[in-house]
Amino acid sequence: MLKEVLEEPEVIRRTIREEKENIERIAREIASKTYDMVYITGSGTSYHAGLVAQYALSSLTGLATSTIPASEFQRWAPSSISRKSLVVAISQSGESSDIIDAVKYAIKRKMNVLAVTNTPGSTLASLADYVIVPRSGKELAVPATKTYVTQLIAIFMLTIELATWKGSENNIGVLREKLTSLPLLVEEVLKSYRESICEAAVKYKDKNLMFVLGSGPNYATALEAALKLKETCMVFAEGFAAREFLHGPIRLVDERTLMILISPMDEVNDYVELSRSFRNLGAQVISVLEKSEDSDQYLKFFDEILFVPHGLPKIFSPIIFIVPLQLFTYYVSIFRGLNPDKPEKLVKVVK
Repeated sequence: MLKEVLEEPEVIRRTIREEKENIERIAREIASKTYDMVYITGSGTSYHAGLVAQYALSSLTGLATSTIPASEFQRWAPSSISRKSLVVAISQSGESSDIIDAVKYAIKRKMNVLAVTNTPGSTLASLADYVIVPRSGKELAVPATKTYVTQLIAIFMLTIELATWKGSENNIGVLREKLTSLPLLVEEVLKSYRESICEAAVKYKDKNLMFVLGSGPNYATALEAALKLKETCMVFAEGFAAREFLHGPIRLVDERTLMILISPMDEVNDYVELSRSFRNLGAQVISVLEKSEDSDQYLKFFDEILFVPHGLPKIFSPIIFIVPLQLFTYYVSIFRGLNPDKPEKLVKVVK
């Protein structure tokens, strides 16, 4: 798992380099079809990538999008499709039965399929009208890390190209430039903050009740981080939209609880207020915070800060916020005496 996290800057670069022309071609074809509706589906980590995709596509292209877990797709997608629809099916392996069943259901209802799969020769790829291949290479650890970030970068690349074809009023040139800076930003997290993340893991390794809060596109990051904590650390961990947590789940917060708050600088004051409430209830609070000239003033409001570089547009921020949390879960797992590569009861492909 650690080896694969450390490979993330290079696999992001490879995806940008090797999928550029393919994504440009697919975006051109999709734009020409004038779809009325985009359904996004996936399972586990790939479902979380789908939520990020929904945020990005809705924000930059104006496409009506809906994300449905693959296992629920046949129950939630309309049985009679009246609008011209595209299904974006996301899967690392391209072989999990839930995603295959969802895609076959979509095809029977005359929906076109775009596969985003890290396995080009997979069943999913063979069923799809369009195929994007995030260039992560084979992932051996059961918890998905590098496959997730390459799925995200591929989705962001597609979104930018679709926004270009749709004449988006957003500054696409700036967004394209920021996207190419991502490998360096991920490298900065891995090189500059890895030691402090390891130290935080030692400190909180015995916590068995954790909640991860995020908002906007980082609601998906909160869900993904909580999934990693469950998979690798065998703790009770749940992700929530930040203020949604106040509608009931806050009842569970006490001195046994670790709160992890994904805190972009434009929302940090809201998270300071949340942190104050949680600490008053006895919880310890970690903030994942963008490093800037002003960020040190927030040290007193949290028990721990895991820093990420500042300056990435919010639409792309899930890819940078997940990296310290991947490292944190890896080290917590190790310090709890577990094997993060092969968590008991889990398999890489769900049949």
